[in-house]
Amino acid sequence: MFKKILIANRGEIACRVIKTAKRMGIATVVVYSDADQNSLSVEEADEAVHIGSSPAIESYLDTKKILKAAKETGAEAVHPGYGFLSENASFPTLLNENGITFIGPPPEAISVMGDKIASKKLANKAGVNTVPGHVGVIENHTIATEIAASIGYPVMIKASSGGGGKGMRIAYEESQIVDGFRLAQSEAKSSFGDDRIFIEKYIEGPRHIEIQILADKHGNVIHLGERECSIQRRHQKVIEEAPSLALDPETREKMGTQACDLARAVGYHSAGTVEFILDSNNNFYFLEMNTRLQVEHAVTEMVTGLDLVQLMIEISSGKPLPLCQKDVKTDGWAIESRVYAEDPERNFLPVTGRLSIYRPPKTKLNEVRVDAGVAEGSDISIYYDPMIAKLITHSDTRTKAIHLMQNALDSYYIRGVGQNTTFLSSILSNPRFIEGRINTDFITDEYPNGYLPNNPMAEDKIKFLAAVAWINRKLKERDKQFINNKYLIQTEDTDRIVVLLDKDINELDITNNLKTVSIRFNKEEYCFSAEWEIGQPLLVLNLNEESFVFQVDTELCGYTLTHSGIRLDIRILSLLEANLYKFMPEKVLPDQSKYLLSPMPGLLVSVAVNVGDEVSVGEELAVVEAMKMENILYAQTNARVKNISAKSGDSLAVDEIILEFE
Repeated sequence: MFKKILIANRGEIACRVIKTAKRMGIATVVVYSDADQNSLSVEEADEAVHIGSSPAIESYLDTKKILKAAKETGAEAVHPGYGFLSENASFPTLLNENGITFIGPPPEAISVMGDKIASKKLANKAGVNTVPGHVGVIENHTIATEIAASIGYPVMIKASSGGGGKGMRIAYEESQIVDGFRLAQSEAKSSFGDDRIFIEKYIEGPRHIEIQILADKHGNVIHLGERECSIQRRHQKVIEEAPSLALDPETREKMGTQACDLARAVGYHSAGTVEFILDSNNNFYFLEMNTRLQVEHAVTEMVTGLDLVQLMIEISSGKPLPLCQKDVKTDGWAIESRVYAEDPERNFLPVTGRLSIYRPPKTKLNEVRVDAGVAEGSDISIYYDPMIAKLITHSDTRTKAIHLMQNALDSYYIRGVGQNTTFLSSILSNPRFIEGRINTDFITDEYPNGYLPNNPMAEDKIKFLAAVAWINRKLKERDKQFINNKYLIQTEDTDRIVVLLDKDINELDITNNLKTVSIRFNKEEYCFSAEWEIGQPLLVLNLNEESFVFQVDTELCGYTLTHSGIRLDIRILSLLEANLYKFMPEKVLPDQSKYLLSPMPGLLVSVAVNVGDEVSVGEELAVVEAMKMENILYAQTNARVKNISAKSGDSLAVDEIILEFE
């Protein structure tokens, strides 16, 4: 077994590998860029080596620097994590030539399966179901248009070396081919250094199912069941779970068998994932094989009790698999939510900044797990993926796992940067998700106008009113402290207040008892207790024998409460204050329609217009790149360009002016 390994990665996955290595008694080395010099992985590893400036091409993608770090520290093996060099076939080749073990599959397998064109050809040969399409490189958008017409719309334009949603565009009609081809090719070149493009039929509304496989160097290949990864946006997974409600035992066995057949055909060893799409008739088709550890590997670990990182290390050291297919058992249900630094209310645009407050939920063995690479004070930079952490819950049923996840998300208190925990919580509360009626179009279907976190259902409204009543109780206790030094409510007292939930006015009768509070609303009475003191960020409400967590933020004139994907500004008013409130003028937002603003922090790739140009609705104005994803900004109205304030290559802040219209 290895005595020391180097982790050629950063963030959450670097910390994840360190955790297992330490448990195995293996010393760890991490590499880091300028942006990561104060990172959690640097703090947790036994050794850390600086390898360059912040852009990945000058640090984490520089194989020579990583090789040098491995040699200088005496690392016997390198774990690549995921992303960066994990699927670069030349990297393990370089390591092998220098007597260092790559903790992953052989270079030949990475090369074949990392090329979506070659992998489809091999899958066909191995008898694996594949999506209809043109299995060959497409030179330009003119040829792409001809091929798309022959396949039939909609089609998926894909980078041969793509992954993670980069280098992928859907075209529903001929007019979308030109931009789709150009952007897919540009992203592929930027992210993978390979702009080869192919086209296949786009299966509408499928489920995304993947099979986790393990293979050793002795010819043993097994699978660990499936993961459901259908909750996606822009082809990026958001919530994953294991197992999948969609698979019957027969389909599960067929998928698992084909995944193992493909691994054998390519001479695979290590952990890997074979991804399929499942149509409405339960027909499944090979999508791609990821020759590395997946971001969502934790849900498989939770239901199988296996440590995939440990197994990867053992396989790479030459050990045979410690189990065969019949030994694989699964227990219960696991769900993973990806916590990203992004703004769900602005079309999920990535955000940057410092985590001024970072308080993850309490972890509990086999129930709640947090895989993170950040701590309070960490920076989310423009250079890397904006994922903050992965939150995983596990229980004996899917319903219980969902409830655990909802409370864990509501307990995840992050301030300083925008993040998506409220959006994730809203998905988990969605009846369609709860019933398991999901596919890859779920977010598009359920959030057609974007995410709006302020529309509570009737049962949620009661919870919010109860939380407000408890806050009101604590405010009264504080007032009594200054008035007559009475800290606690000693006898029953009653109160009538008006609660503003955003603009929704609610009159509430409250009865404060010694340890509980009762509220009367719409002729119904609710009795509850809670745990919260003024200044605390979390309020735990105990209602109807269930516990619910609220995030509480103090505002100038009240509070903001966040729970279960809903965020409401609240104010507590007396009856007199409520009568006067209706005379308060509403603040009118400034008109910004004459400006094209950057919707995110990023790099201005290009400006497609000049001063004096007449532009029409839908015309391309500029392209902004953030986290290696290119976003076209289109004209929202007919106008004339008056002034251009930024040029190609400029770094933009969110809402920075790019150009002005007359």
